[in-house]
Amino acid sequence: MIKRTILEKLRAWKVSPNRKPLILRGVRQVGKTTVVTEFAKEYDCFLHLNLERESDRMLFEQTDDVQQLLRSMYMHKKQVQREGTVLLFIDEIQNSKRAVAILRYFYEEANHIHVIVAGSLLETVMDVRKISFPVGRVQFMLLRPCSFLEFLDGIGETFDIDYIKNLDVQPIVHERVMRLFREYTLVGGMPAAIVQYAEKRDILSCADIYQSLIQAYKDDVEKYTNSVNQIKVIRSILDNGWKSAAETISFEGFGGTSCRSREMSEAFQTIAKAMLTELVYPTSDTQIPLMQNFRKRPKLLWFDTGLVNYASGVQHDVFSTADICDVWRGRIAEHIVAQELVAYDNSLSLHRNYWRRDKQGSDAEIDFLYQYQSMLIPIEVKSGHNAKLKSLHIYMDMVSHNIAIRIWSNPFSIDEVKTPNGKTFKLLNIPFYYVGQIEKILEQNV
Repeated sequence: MIKRTILEKLRAWKVSPNRKPLILRGVRQVGKTTVVTEFAKEYDCFLHLNLERESDRMLFEQTDDVQQLLRSMYMHKKQVQREGTVLLFIDEIQNSKRAVAILRYFYEEANHIHVIVAGSLLETVMDVRKISFPVGRVQFMLLRPCSFLEFLDGIGETFDIDYIKNLDVQPIVHERVMRLFREYTLVGGMPAAIVQYAEKRDILSCADIYQSLIQAYKDDVEKYTNSVNQIKVIRSILDNGWKSAAETISFEGFGGTSCRSREMSEAFQTIAKAMLTELVYPTSDTQIPLMQNFRKRPKLLWFDTGLVNYASGVQHDVFSTADICDVWRGRIAEHIVAQELVAYDNSLSLHRNYWRRDKQGSDAEIDFLYQYQSMLIPIEVKSGHNAKLKSLHIYMDMVSHNIAIRIWSNPFSIDEVKTPNGKTFKLLNIPFYYVGQIEKILEQNV
């Protein structure tokens, strides 16, 4: 099994004095059930219910008395009720309105039982079926596709993990670690693809997995909405939208369709709830609080770069490149950085941000903004000479701090750069494999 970092967050939840029933979110087949099953090994008793099974679901139809319900669960699962820690995992909870409602009573009347729930397309299904979680009596955690470090664990390449965490990758092993990162960029972070790649070390052997994942998302479309027209629009996005990854998009006629802007926008909002995409709107702010401009065109990010490569037909280019910045006009490099920027965070509220200058005729744009303390640190994903970072120079002239980041394929270095207007700033040149360590790098250099 891949060692998932979310297990540390689950352990913190386990011992928290303010623990509430936990809603575990994430796209289909991202590994939610596997993670909970592994976490359950740290408990004295594990009760696992899957509400796709009628026999499990009927338990919640018989009573809303928590103590009686627990007794029924023990008998149903053929377990003896005894002293010790108990984890109750309710999978596919969207299949029972009563199970969702009863969560509040686990919090209020049986808090000694640790409860985790999960479900496919949870938020979209809840919207369609008009079900809501008991506000204030549950908490949420998001399981994302595997990070680079989790990928290394999954393929058995663990030797360099501590060097990466400690920012201690020496020049002599830089190329080796970059080769592994290129493999991660190619394969992506879906657990099934990683396991298959670890066994065969052949990206072509993962084709059936990618195809089955994409087909599963298409098959789920009827669960997203009751609207026949919306189903057609969402299917068109799942057919054609991968090719617009890391690209600024227009809703009107997206993907060569005849769809109007409003219906396409609503379709994207629906699949964003299913965690498949994120629409990142630009900001022109240079200080916090940062506000996205929803009047501007958004950038489209999918949840996994490996699936983008497969569905867009660029796997060969990623496989054969020496520098991922050269693939698809840099869009794959930008997309994998976007994925790594959030891969180590399990909160639902975290979003990516990018900057566009709000000035008539200006095309100045920064790939990402990263909030560190009170600063908005610009991040550019580019190779090449510092003089080519024109948008970065414009941005740095507008802010009071003097820190900027460039993500590239070369070893870590620091440059002192002067803008055409004479401002001097520190440019941290960070190799791709350190993206997940940006917070630590900034702590050492700010």
